[in-house]
Amino acid sequence: MERLNKSHRMSQIVMHGDTIYLAGQVCKDDTQDMKGQTQSVLDKIDAHLESVGSNKSKLLMVQIFVSDMSLVGQMNEVWDAWVDQNDPPARACVQAPFARPELLVEMVATAAI
Repeated sequence: MERLNKSHRMSQIVMHGDTIYLAGQVCKDDTQDMKGQTQSVLDKIDAHLESVGSNKSKLLMVQIFVSDMSLVGQMNEVWDAWVDQNDPPARACVQAPFARPELLVEMVATAAI
C-alpha cells in the first residue's frame, strides 16, 4: 500500500494493489458557481489520476456530494462533457451539508491503475 500527498489527517491518494482511492476533492476557489466548482474538482481528479499513471477512463466509482439537489443539472452538464462516454464509472449523487457553506460539490473517486 502506498499513501501519497499526506498530511497528519489524511492522504489525498491511496494506492492498494491495482486500485487508486482519492480523498474527497473540492475546489480551491469556493466563490465559483456549481459549474466552475465542478470543473475545478474534475481537473483535480484528472491531475491526481495522471500523477499515478491512470486516467478517467479507468474510473470505477465516483461518489458525488452536492449542497443542493436543485444544482445537480448544472453539475451534470460539466460532468457529461468531461466523463469518458465509452467507459463511464459507477456513480452516486447525494445531497449533503458541507463544513464550509460556500462549497457546492465534493467528489470521492476510485479508479484502476
